[in-house]
Amino acid sequence: MKADRIKNLPKYHFAEFNEILKRKRERGEEVINLGIGDPDIPTPDYIIQCLQKEAQNPINHKYPPYKGIKELRESISNWFKNRFEVTLDYEKEILPLIGTKEGLAHISWALIDPGDMALVANPCYPVHRTGVMLAGGSVYDLPLLGKNDFLIDFDEIQPEAAKKAKMMFICYPNNPTSATANEDFFKKAIEFAKHYDLIICHDNAYSEISYGDYRPISILEIDRKKEVSIEFHSLSKTFSMAGWRIGFVVGNSDVIDSLYTLKTNIDSGIPGAIQKAAVVALDGIDEFTKNACKIYEKRIGMVINTLKECKIEAKKPKATLYIWAKVPEGYSSDSFTMKLLDKTGVFVTPGTAFGKYGEGYIRISITQPDNLIKKAMIKFKEFIKKY
Repeated sequence: MKADRIKNLPKYHFAEFNEILKRKRERGEEVINLGIGDPDIPTPDYIIQCLQKEAQNPINHKYPPYKGIKELRESISNWFKNRFEVTLDYEKEILPLIGTKEGLAHISWALIDPGDMALVANPCYPVHRTGVMLAGGSVYDLPLLGKNDFLIDFDEIQPEAAKKAKMMFICYPNNPTSATANEDFFKKAIEFAKHYDLIICHDNAYSEISYGDYRPISILEIDRKKEVSIEFHSLSKTFSMAGWRIGFVVGNSDVIDSLYTLKTNIDSGIPGAIQKAAVVALDGIDEFTKNACKIYEKRIGMVINTLKECKIEAKKPKATLYIWAKVPEGYSSDSFTMKLLDKTGVFVTPGTAFGKYGEGYIRISITQPDNLIKKAMIKFKEFIKKY
């Protein structure tokens, strides 16, 4: 027995992939999973030690404040000021989340009524799309194409769709394509949103995972008055805290308040001990993240070099944990992925898991230890030569 909203919801590909990999492992087969961006580098000890200490504090055994503890909101405000030179009101413009995914799903519930429309990049992190569908809205695809460097082309959006839309999801540095956007792009997005009176939801989960001299920007550096923008951030990638489930959203106070109202009716906040650990993470020096990015950049080089040897087209990313690569001729995204897994035990994500415009691509994650990535690339190279 299922509600219609569940019947009409597409299956979450990553849950299906996990089951496939689980069955292979149960049969005793080796699997190297390069399909998910789950950091393998452990959470820093000083954050873990804080959690252990705070878990013993009885105050953290009670319900936490719905808006998150004041210390966390202040730390988010300070971190944002130091990182982006943007001032945030910790009472009105910040809301901690039980992981960024939760907030990205619920924002559509806060802004979309049945029959409303949202503009959503395609390919995209799947929850951008499914959150809209669960809220009863419809999705208008914004194709991310190689010829446009996987940036949204605002001139191609139909005015009729833009007029109907309540909100627009964007994500740069981009998951899954690893594309990056500059100030001019964000200016165009903000002008577009103001013209059509819609809210931009910017998923900036990879703001701190970048390489070389490149530093991703915040949309709030452009929309400083927070007129049309909110932005989502995650501690999962920045501090290797994916399993801790904590993130935050900042920006337009009216939108933040709408999401807050919704969440008070759905959840009871983030465990206090985890919030205290997040404070320690955000207030600390960024040496951990810098060192993690050096490790990730080395792994990216290993993958890119292998793809070049195999004559597979892929750009070296300036940010994120992913390489977005074209599949060889004669394969679809799905057929290549499944044959690679079947013959080698190496799993990469088919581009179609992120939307129809992901066809022809695979996403390779670098969140496995160096030795496993090296082994996977050897197997990958042998597969390309043979098949």
